Amino acid sequence: MNRRSFHRAPEGERRQELIEATLDCISEFGLKGATVRQIAVRAGVTAGLVRHYFDSKDQMVAEAYRAVIASLTEKAKNVEGDPTTRLKDFIAINLTEPVADSRSVSLWAAFISQVRVDPVLAEIHREGYLAFRNALQDLLSDFLAAKGRPAGPEECRRYAIAINGLVDGLWVEGCLAGDLFRDGELVSIAMASVEALLGLPIEQ
Repeated sequence: MNRRSFHRAPEGERRQELIEATLDCISEFGLKGATVRQIAVRAGVTAGLVRHYFDSKDQMVAEAYRAVIASLTEKAKNVEGDPTTRLKDFIAINLTEPVADSRSVSLWAAFISQVRVDPVLAEIHREGYLAFRNALQDLLSDFLAAKGRPAGPEECRRYAIAINGLVDGLWVEGCLAGDLFRDGELVSIAMASVEALLGLPIEQ
């Protein structure tokens, strides 16, 4: 296990470092195997300092999951350019590293196994899913309007649900068996599938 060297840090920075250490340990050892002591060692601090920031391991896990979900949503919201470029980049970002890699799928597997039995994680998942889907829905609304085929909220919502499901499925395949696909193949498949669904070109 890699251990970060101790350094003095502002409250917000230290809290974020502990969340990152929590994610590292969950990825490596799973939710049950990631102990407060291991997280402290990974962060280069004492277990007592960890307890200064978090009341319990459950709180650390919840905040770590919230951070993962928020990171994905921010990537979706922060794509730039014209509507076509933004939609293309949204798809590509979610099917390439660092979003699509072995660490990401390890974290997903660890958290998703608890979402159905842990009400706190379930609520974080619900909030994150809706934020992510709404960001995609906004992208699609802008894209369709730019193509001269404006669509209402309900139509864009249905497209967003379908495309999110498509990207999720390809993401899992790429993370678990990336060596079975050619470079850029999953992104290309996603682009072609979205074009077929929308009936409009994305790739020029």
